[in-house]
Amino acid sequence: MLLFSVLIALIGLALTAGGIQLLSLGGSLYYLAAGLVLLLNAWLGFKRHALTRPLFALFLVVTMIWSLWESGYDWWALAPRLGLFMLLAIPLLVSKVADKGGRKVLFPVWAVLGVMTLGSLLANPHDLSGKLDMQVVRESPNLGYSPESSWYAYGRTNMGQRYSPLDQITPQNVGKLEEAWRYRTGDMKRPEDVTETTYQATPLKIGDTLYLCTPHNWLVALDADQGTKRWVYDAKVPAQSQRQHQTCRGVSYLPPDSGETPSAEQLNIAAETQPPVECDAALFMPTSDARLLAFDPATGALCARFGNNGELDLTHNMPYKQAGFYYSTSPPVVANGLIIVAGSVNDNYDKNSPSGVIRAYDAKTAALVWNWDSGNPYDTTPIAPDEVYMASSPNSWAVASADEELGLIYFPMGNRTPDQLGWYRSEHDETYASSVVALSLDTGQVVWVQQFVHHDLWDMDTPAQPSLIDLDTENGPQPALVIPTKQGDVYVLNRETGEPIFPITELPAPQGTVELDHAAPTQPISALTFRPPAMTEKEMWGATPLDQMWCRIQFKSLRYEGQYTPPSEQGTLVYPGNFGVFNWGGIAVDPKRQLMFGMPVYLAFIQQLVKKDGSDMGATNQGEQGLNSNEGAPYAVDMRPFLSPLDIPCQQPPWGYVAGVDLKTGEIVYKHTNGTIQDLSPLPLPLKMGVPGIGGPVITEGGVAFLAATVDDYLRAYDVSTGEQLWQARLPAGGQATPMTYLNSLGEQMVVQVAGGHGSVGTSIGDYVIAYKLKR
Repeated sequence: MLLFSVLIALIGLALTAGGIQLLSLGGSLYYLAAGLVLLLNAWLGFKRHALTRPLFALFLVVTMIWSLWESGYDWWALAPRLGLFMLLAIPLLVSKVADKGGRKVLFPVWAVLGVMTLGSLLANPHDLSGKLDMQVVRESPNLGYSPESSWYAYGRTNMGQRYSPLDQITPQNVGKLEEAWRYRTGDMKRPEDVTETTYQATPLKIGDTLYLCTPHNWLVALDADQGTKRWVYDAKVPAQSQRQHQTCRGVSYLPPDSGETPSAEQLNIAAETQPPVECDAALFMPTSDARLLAFDPATGALCARFGNNGELDLTHNMPYKQAGFYYSTSPPVVANGLIIVAGSVNDNYDKNSPSGVIRAYDAKTAALVWNWDSGNPYDTTPIAPDEVYMASSPNSWAVASADEELGLIYFPMGNRTPDQLGWYRSEHDETYASSVVALSLDTGQVVWVQQFVHHDLWDMDTPAQPSLIDLDTENGPQPALVIPTKQGDVYVLNRETGEPIFPITELPAPQGTVELDHAAPTQPISALTFRPPAMTEKEMWGATPLDQMWCRIQFKSLRYEGQYTPPSEQGTLVYPGNFGVFNWGGIAVDPKRQLMFGMPVYLAFIQQLVKKDGSDMGATNQGEQGLNSNEGAPYAVDMRPFLSPLDIPCQQPPWGYVAGVDLKTGEIVYKHTNGTIQDLSPLPLPLKMGVPGIGGPVITEGGVAFLAATVDDYLRAYDVSTGEQLWQARLPAGGQATPMTYLNSLGEQMVVQVAGGHGSVGTSIGDYVIAYKLKR
């Protein structure tokens, strides 16, 4: 009884103090009331009073009623509200101190509430069940250029569909998948690396070879049958602490003029020690020190005719050349004999930063053919040697798509730095930021643009590769572009004209910014959207009532008037946060059945403007998250996820789902929680919660989707029609990369996943490439 009284008194004091603060902010009365009741219970316990157990039983009943009223019958909401108090009841139940029947009151209450709480594990109030129509709509859709057995580009083809016509693996036999081989690259995170050092690569399969890049820009050629090394090229990229990302999502391929598919040779030397050679076919890899390298696919030697013996310096004509501020993390696009390169510009380090220019070079020689700078959008003539591009113009860091039949290339556009300070932006910046833009492959001129955030103050870059698919609509067949966004909207546009296929409407947006800035009066929303409802105090979460109360206090202390609440010195809650409902992993589409499969994620962030007064701000510019200095601007910005003192999200789960959409109608047919707490909790329990993830899915003709991405280190297979999980394989490291599939030389369908972890989301670090196939 003494132990109970001490614990209850301490918790009661904390809840009372925090409850007073929360109530003063307009928050829930429960925590203050609970604290006072627990203090009374502690006093009764010290006195060994007969009312100790009955009062605690009443407290448990009232807490359960309050919990059900706030959150419904949901395990992940009930357990933190009630779990600690249920545990604290145990000393009362086992104590030998007599209390004239109080134990007979407490035990049945405790048992019934325990069964009710555990029973909520069987409920899933967040689940949306349904079944997609798997009837083929188009027998021979446009899949882009890649042999059926291969994977020629990041999204398999320049269409960005992440769809494979292979059909050996089906919902009926996917459970027979087993590991075929694994390869370790040897490229691991180093002590001097930035936090966000990540394996995000999707391999290409060309002929009998897989090609992939590693975070430090090694180009690796593997035997597609056995997973054995044929050669490795180390680009010798030096460490640079000012980079925000150390990653490589993939490489690009230029098919040979001869038509003969290349095959990687078995080398016993480092590929980079070879002299440059003449190249018929070529592979291209951007590096994190802002170079573009061209390789012979057979030997890994550099291509002699491309640029300076196979190298092109991408900092040429940049207005500013701060080390680590500019690089390309995504593979460029090869189309119409061009290699078209965009790049990433560091967020919020310096008002005066490199340009976000997009450049098209001759894929054989690296001669500049055109350049499109969103800060100077009308002049695409190759820049003169003594001129510079526009500083800090909106960039495109995600993967682009191309339709060579229409002669268009589609770029998802980011924002101008600084992200949260809008008064530096030109009219052109305001037009092209946070949009998708279609450029002519021939000239680089803008054909159309569709913007998804007006006057973006929240880092809502358009993050994902557009998926190109031909849709049958009420108005007849249309060439469509499907693109997901961080804010949760999925826009479906006519890719020839940019006109919406699914309606876009404008909604009023919150106002009120710091001096000099303004907020857009309205913001667009797509008819197809995964946007969550506005967050409320009831959704604050924690492992215990104490950290849950802390999160409630923080929520009520922040500025929040719904989505698009402008940044503030007070600190603004941004939900969905800039991690994005969708990020660079994007979606997968089935062009035959006109379906979409994706992984929406919901995490809140905090963005706070910090006015500079000349005093020491401490450590800055340590990555995208944290305090960044915005050199040359009057405000720094502190951007971070909304976490509790236990370093878990303050918002109630689920945080991650898989979802299926009928693109003919725009209906979200199913949405299921995805992933477990196995690698998040001290106890490795495989309880399904719906966890965050970053990475993308693939769809196969067999009706199976593959997706890793989640923070619990699994590769999973799903029935595309229902979203039901059919199979999973434990990964040795985080699978924050998009898988791919191909046929080996025996005609067997292989599924490959890169597993190397993600520095920012904290998954296990590794260097693995793992292939799976059906057990014979």
